[in-house]
Amino acid sequence: MSMKIVFLLYDGMTALDAIGPHEVLSRIPKAQIQRVARVPGPIQTCSGLQLIADLSLSEISQADILLIPGAGNATTLGQYPDILDWIRVIHATTLWTTSICTGSLILGAAGLLQGLRATSHWAVLDRLRTWGAEPMHSRIVESGKIMTSAGVSAGIDMALALAAKISGQSVAETIQLGIEYDPEPPFDAGSPDKADPVIVEALRKRLMNVFEK
Repeated sequence: MSMKIVFLLYDGMTALDAIGPHEVLSRIPKAQIQRVARVPGPIQTCSGLQLIADLSLSEISQADILLIPGAGNATTLGQYPDILDWIRVIHATTLWTTSICTGSLILGAAGLLQGLRATSHWAVLDRLRTWGAEPMHSRIVESGKIMTSAGVSAGIDMALALAAKISGQSVAETIQLGIEYDPEPPFDAGSPDKADPVIVEALRKRLMNVFEK
């Protein structure tokens, strides 16, 4: 039996939020990946990389796994209530509803995080309270069938954790080995708890100008 995995794509999204988990989840046995957008076709990500949505929202009515990537200037997709409606409909059918980075703010805007623990990018973590969620400073947070991850690269971790739940740890470890995911970053500055406070504050101010658009 196939595992139907649906990625929501939209203009302004962060490419790695989708590409990292896509690389992992596409390797799950019998995975059926579908990329969907409000309108099918090219999707312009915030870094200029173009992705392709194969299907429109109206063509997808069910998913085993739904993945919502984040973005900077489109974190809640509030200007597209039809997308939020679609997320609610698909969520009712899923085994897992997931988000990467600020994608959790989109889940919040859709009303799916009320009373639940969730995470997001560190710079906007407290905004989860807007939708009644309890912010957690964690790489991955699981609340029922909703799984959220921290910023951008955490999506790879979340996808591997999800692969283990779906197909077992051995499969997940095989995928991790296959993509040689064995991070050894040149700097220990990937978290606000570790980075130089001067860098943290400078980046926080810069990101606020992006996230508030």
